[in-house]
Amino acid sequence: MSFSEILILRPASLPPLSRMLLRMAVLIMTWDVRHKTRKHLRNLDRHLLADIGLDQGTAEGEAALPFWRN
Repeated sequence: MSFSEILILRPASLPPLSRMLLRMAVLIMTWDVRHKTRKHLRNLDRHLLADIGLDQGTAEGEAALPFWRN
C-alpha cells in the first residue's frame, strides 16, 4: 500500500487501535521519506542545487535536520 493510498482511507471509520496504528505508520513513512530526501540532498552537486533553487548553505542546513524535524 502506498503512502497516498493510506491517506485516502477513512480513519474515522476504523476502531481506535487501528486509527492509532495507522497514524504511527504514516508518521514512520513520513520520517523515512524525510531521511531519504535529506540524504540525497546532501549529495547533490552545486549545479543541481541551483537547478532546484537552493544554494549550498541552505541545502546543508536542511540536510543537517534530524528526520523527525519538519
